[in-house]
Amino acid sequence: MILKNFFLITQAGEKGSSDLLRDPRGFAMKYYTDEGNWDLVGNNAPIFFIRDPILFPSFIHSQKRNPRTNLHDPNMVWDFVSLRPEAINMILRIFSDLGTPDGFRKMNGFGTNTFKLVNANGTAVYCKFKLESVQGVHNLTAETAAKLAQEDPDYSTRDLFNAIERGDFPKWIFKIQVMTFEQAAKYRYNPFDATKTWSEAEFPLITVGQVTLNKNPTNFFAQVEQAAFDPARMVRGIEASPDKLLQGRLFSYMDTQHHRLGPNHMLLPINRPLKPAENTQRDGLNQFGENGGDSPNYYPNSFKGPEPTGKAAQESQFVLEKEIVARFESGDDDNYSQPADMWKNQLDPGARKRLTENIAASLCQALPRIQKRMLNEFGKVSKDLQRMIEQEIKKRQNY
Repeated sequence: MILKNFFLITQAGEKGSSDLLRDPRGFAMKYYTDEGNWDLVGNNAPIFFIRDPILFPSFIHSQKRNPRTNLHDPNMVWDFVSLRPEAINMILRIFSDLGTPDGFRKMNGFGTNTFKLVNANGTAVYCKFKLESVQGVHNLTAETAAKLAQEDPDYSTRDLFNAIERGDFPKWIFKIQVMTFEQAAKYRYNPFDATKTWSEAEFPLITVGQVTLNKNPTNFFAQVEQAAFDPARMVRGIEASPDKLLQGRLFSYMDTQHHRLGPNHMLLPINRPLKPAENTQRDGLNQFGENGGDSPNYYPNSFKGPEPTGKAAQESQFVLEKEIVARFESGDDDNYSQPADMWKNQLDPGARKRLTENIAASLCQALPRIQKRMLNEFGKVSKDLQRMIEQEIKKRQNY
């Protein structure tokens, strides 16, 4: 197995925007195996803002520029978030110091969604993927991030490139969490909810490998801009789970790549597998290969056309427990226990103060009715959190 492509980027900004925005960092890897490519497409956070894939376009629109003013609009951001309480867990992470990591090398990576692992005997478990930075996790305060953004908006990209060039290769320890089908059926909340984490005390991390970045791209456009990462691109032994957000992502990424790179983007050198794939697809924009030659473009056929690849291309088959099938995504699920735990047990007083200051600096720019609705949501996490944000907003409004 070869790891040849590794991708890190901020999400809300456009190409060329600052590396230091308060934003999730995309964290994707492409593995080239003898049975095809596996793409692990995640973030530097173990969770996401939503669990219902139908909301994905609206969520992204709310984070982008206002279609009328072409400005980033706090009203759009906070209006959406205040109406989708499952987002509050991620909001606390993004507005904490975790939202401004000190470069790409000093942050963890996560698959975010829940996947299914199947061994050679056909035994399956659910799993989550994590990459722990050997460099440690280091973050910036809002003030430091703003200062660096003015001095060097490419701060994180430059730091990563220069470290690799001088031979200081960044490393991540590859770990997984595992949950059995029986545990999933009885778990206290939906284990396929992408807005929640699995307890590491109950489901301890298991080390499975190490990722080392030891070479920079030789041509950015060919090896980075043209790279296409897709969570639907899996190999034998790694499969999708009942995670609804993952199931939506299995469709959306390919659609985007058809728009960005064309229907034959898998023929580009950076995307094609180690072994050539034979299928019945022909023609289309940017078809620069042999286009299937004189092989039949339909199946079945009696002219020695491509045959199915057997077990390597087959997913495992399971009968899911009714408890799993019956689960569905709802805005009324427990959206507050995990953010409450973060506020109470994972942040020291200084980190709490910085979190509330960061939230207030953004929320104070929204309409009063949106502020009130969002403050009410924060109050369901912690009354102290609500009070401290409200105080910070008043300071800014009276300034």
